[in-house]
Amino acid sequence: MKPVATPSIWITVAVVAASAFGAGLLLHPAAQGQGMPTALFWLCATALGALAVWTLRRVAAIQGTRLDAVLTAGLFGLWVLYFWQLLVVAFEVPRVLLPAPSLIAQSLIDNAPKLWGDFTQTVLKAVVAGWVLGCGLGFGVAIAIDRLPFLQRGLLPLASLTSTVPLVAVAPIAVMWFGFDWQSKAAVVVLMTFFPMLISTLAGLQAAGKLERELMHSYAAGYGRTLLSLRLPAATPFLFGALKVNATLALIGAIVAEFFGSPTSGLGFRISTEAARMNMPLVWGAIVVAAVTGSVAYALLAQLERRAAFWHPSIRGQ
Repeated sequence: MKPVATPSIWITVAVVAASAFGAGLLLHPAAQGQGMPTALFWLCATALGALAVWTLRRVAAIQGTRLDAVLTAGLFGLWVLYFWQLLVVAFEVPRVLLPAPSLIAQSLIDNAPKLWGDFTQTVLKAVVAGWVLGCGLGFGVAIAIDRLPFLQRGLLPLASLTSTVPLVAVAPIAVMWFGFDWQSKAAVVVLMTFFPMLISTLAGLQAAGKLERELMHSYAAGYGRTLLSLRLPAATPFLFGALKVNATLALIGAIVAEFFGSPTSGLGFRISTEAARMNMPLVWGAIVVAAVTGSVAYALLAQLERRAAFWHPSIRGQ
């Protein structure tokens, strides 16, 4: 795809600005609660939707900058939030069913200290500790199985068994064993992240080509040297793939585990208690915190992968 010329970029910027102005005008009467939307409202909303699609296509066609993907994703997110706000307010949807983004944002601001405590309890304690331990154990067991193949017959069936245990069954048991604090949630996270890391590491260790292995053998390289110089570098994309998947699994596991018992803080605790109180803006605020945390963790690991495995064909082709 050819880069868009500079005049076209300025035209796109002007249309985006005009779209934002029109969006504000369309949102204003709907925000006054004037009953069901009229035909004129639907006509303007349809035209604005078509304009949103056009601006997204134009921004996505802009190349030559490192922020092109970020701009496209950001603009798409803004349009989604806008139409969410517009339709929810226009149809006067009850907040217990679907709160408007403005209410969610206001709840995030009003409950920032409380949500920060929940973030600390769930993410900085349970998720980080469980993710590090689970990935480390999976990696270590995979190396042991690769070095001593007879372990594969005994350890792999047990490892696969851990991946089939339902989370809703493990969480109450972990609470009974490790208490109501973050340690029980970290134990659940370890169980969830162990098997994906184990399987990905084993697959990555087999990714090195036969010719490369024979070359290392001709150099009289032992297992450790071959592992460090050839097999682990070849397994880097597999390892980062497991780390990225486990980052999201760890967050989900910790939040679900908090439903079955936790102290007076935590994202899962906040979601369950506030849902019982029908305080849905705060529930959605906790969901936003969890979603943003998972997205940021995934993005950071993806950038680290690009730096650590820049030489790999799967990274060079991106």
